[in-house]
Amino acid sequence: MTQASAKSVRSAGRRALIAGIGAAALGSAAAVAGGSRADAAEGPRVQHVGTVADLAGIRATPGDVAIAACYREQGDAGLLVYAGADGKDRKANGGTVIAGRRGTVWLLQHDGTVDFRAFGIAGPESAADDALAAMVTDTSIRRIEAHTDLLFQRRHRFTRSLLEIDFGGHTVSSEGIEKNSHDNPFGAVMFFTGEPVEDTVEHALAEAWPELTDAVAVPDSGRFPVGSWWAVQCAPVAGGGADERELQRFVEVTQQIDGNHIRIDYLNGWPLAEGRQLTWRRYEPVSSVRISRMRFLGAGPFEGPTDGSLPDSREMTGSHPLAFEYAIRCDVTDVHASRTWWPVVMRRWNTHFRTERCSIENPPTVFYGGAGYLTQQISCLYGRISDCTSSNARHLNDLTASAYCIVENCHGDGDDQGGNPFTTHGQYEHDLTFIGCSGLMDIANSGGQWGTSAKRITVRDHVCSWFVAGTKITDLTLENVRVLGRSTFDPQATMTINADGAQLRGCSAGLLAIGQRSSRSTRPTTIEDSTFALPTEQVLVQTPVAATVSFARCTITGLDGTKMRGSGHVRFVDCDLSGPATGAPVEISSSRVTIRGGTVRDAALVMTASRDQSVVLDAVELSTERTDGAMVSRAAGAGVIAWRVNGATSTAAGAAAHLDIGAGVNHARIVDAQFIGGRLLLENGFPEASTLLYSASSERGVERRLPDESERVLIADSIIIV
Repeated sequence: MTQASAKSVRSAGRRALIAGIGAAALGSAAAVAGGSRADAAEGPRVQHVGTVADLAGIRATPGDVAIAACYREQGDAGLLVYAGADGKDRKANGGTVIAGRRGTVWLLQHDGTVDFRAFGIAGPESAADDALAAMVTDTSIRRIEAHTDLLFQRRHRFTRSLLEIDFGGHTVSSEGIEKNSHDNPFGAVMFFTGEPVEDTVEHALAEAWPELTDAVAVPDSGRFPVGSWWAVQCAPVAGGGADERELQRFVEVTQQIDGNHIRIDYLNGWPLAEGRQLTWRRYEPVSSVRISRMRFLGAGPFEGPTDGSLPDSREMTGSHPLAFEYAIRCDVTDVHASRTWWPVVMRRWNTHFRTERCSIENPPTVFYGGAGYLTQQISCLYGRISDCTSSNARHLNDLTASAYCIVENCHGDGDDQGGNPFTTHGQYEHDLTFIGCSGLMDIANSGGQWGTSAKRITVRDHVCSWFVAGTKITDLTLENVRVLGRSTFDPQATMTINADGAQLRGCSAGLLAIGQRSSRSTRPTTIEDSTFALPTEQVLVQTPVAATVSFARCTITGLDGTKMRGSGHVRFVDCDLSGPATGAPVEISSSRVTIRGGTVRDAALVMTASRDQSVVLDAVELSTERTDGAMVSRAAGAGVIAWRVNGATSTAAGAAAHLDIGAGVNHARIVDAQFIGGRLLLENGFPEASTLLYSASSERGVERRLPDESERVLIADSIIIV
């Protein structure tokens, strides 16, 4: 329809106007157009046109209203209502601002919700970048909708807050997108970021900042207004890695306590000593942005190095949908991506956020550092990642230098391809919780550059074929974590932990390796009600372990050449320990060994005497099908061993020995024990400087070889049945 054929109608009254286009549209038209009281009294002129293009031939007088039946053709955008306005300081954008005659413009009338069709975008045939930029930067628009598939070919940077973008479940593609810059995971199709405020405070702590404290000393609290947001970090750890910092968080000032103290919305996870350098950088955050219901396809090409080697041009040509920085309460839901390069949802310096019901499948690489993730969070707080999945990806979730986040009901498969769904970087993460997830887990294991440290990580109801948490992880808590061996990945079903306050309950694995790389915890390392099937010659307790490790009500099989090398106390309480009858001896070097209650079957326990040792066998049942060797013995090491056998029951056959103490210096107290069959070999283990008390015991069919009584050897009150 041309201008000449456009029909102009002068409304006869308010009722006719309401019937034609609705009172809301007219009211907003008058407000936007800025009509005078006289104009309002006379009533607006209503223009009817066929397409949006027809508006170009009509002068947009303030107070006028134009109704377009479609954008280009019938039904492509629905009824569109515009208000006339002066074109001064308004640039036509083909959607919310349409050029009229003689420098005038027509302004799209809406209730805060606009969709891409209002810009003539009816599918992926035309790039939707201009429309996206126009809508995001228009603060009168609070909700953007997509009703068709879309194509984006630019990498947008927005500082907009208070916005929802709902893609309606449609596919967003990015073929032909502009090149990214090097090593830039924030070069997303949509990158929302806060803006810096010219205010930076650097100072040394005038007093220590204790752990779990939200009050901190500053030079002048007047520099920190209540409600202001700051990216705060401490100087690197002296003598540590280049990026090893205990504090990197985006926090809000909640109180000015006095002239030199403020309170922030964060209980710090690591103590900082007096004199430690802090840097505070102020930002105006992006807030309350929500992105939902998108099916995203990354840009090609998809062929490249398969081992993460450089150069790999795909870091420049690849694409991903979303990134957030210096952001609060920015959520992502129902975004499903494939063929993406950097993380689908990249976050840094975020707080109070949700990533829900999202997924990734088949990224181009799982070996190039930082690529192929579903979501990565760096220096983030108070996040929730739930109901997400990954297939053939590097990481489903990476929490780096982050705290107080929860990951729930997330599941990763295809980890044989080289990724592991759940990880943290080891950059002093703390208070992270994983509940009801499945997939490989690797905590705080990215290298010394970042500190390999974490604290208070809790994992519940998790199943995987590999669980590695052996670095400087303090107060690890595992409940019902099940590691199941898989021939295509890790047949041994590996679980590693750090003996620094680790506590396991109801867990199962094959290979269990206990190391110690830190000693920060005040709680004991305990393993309860758990089951392990060790491979041959497994080092169960590694050399650096000085902490006490306690097993309670556990079942441990596969004791065949097993080694316990640490110096700390190892305790087995009401445990069932077993090995193959033909297995190699179990070498125990712990300074203290306690086996109380439970059973030991077909395992040959050898105390190495590589250091002084204390061995307690209390009310335990020992048995074996071996016909030679010894169930419990000592090697010829230089250490002195103190033995306490109390209430033990031991059954052996043939030439197998219950106890074989035949070397070195020993101090033994064997009381209320029962020995059935086999041999009791003590005669050569108590030379000068050794002592033996053997009393209140019974022997049935035992070949006994005991030392002669003396002032150092007392043998009395025993029942002997040949």
